[in-house]
Amino acid sequence: MAESMSQVALRPYLPTDLDILVAIYQDSIEELAGEDYSDAQRAAWAEMADEPEFGARLAGALTLVATVGGSAVGFAALKGNEHIDMLYVHPSFARHGVATVLCDALEKLAAARGAKRLTVDASDTARPFFEGRGFRDESRNTVPVGDEWLGNTTMTKMLSAPEGPRS
Repeated sequence: MAESMSQVALRPYLPTDLDILVAIYQDSIEELAGEDYSDAQRAAWAEMADEPEFGARLAGALTLVATVGGSAVGFAALKGNEHIDMLYVHPSFARHGVATVLCDALEKLAAARGAKRLTVDASDTARPFFEGRGFRDESRNTVPVGDEWLGNTTMTKMLSAPEGPRS
């Protein structure tokens, strides 16, 4: 896994990334969330990327794009200083350290911006990943998406203060 993670590079989101990030988002939902959500739920969730607000959501957050060999393979967005708004990895790169690299970066950026904690509304599919990173359940949610209802869990992780210069 260390070899996979060393190949992952991060860069800021650019508006020209929108089409590939929509594809990653939709492919991730369709292929990775099948055990946790019905076909209708996944279809409603994936359709959110077809709305004009999706690009604005990416641009309005601190969105990082993970690349391997120069190609986008995942992305994550930090909304404000304390909330992971999105974290998606293309199914071909799932469980290869891409989400770990993205989440590590968001945690460091949040801490550097003065955040004391980090929250996420984790899908049932992503919940074990966040639990493994030290996030703890706060509340269970049912969210309307199109004509469907999706469950997720609000989770929180306390952040360590970034180390400053020693005197």
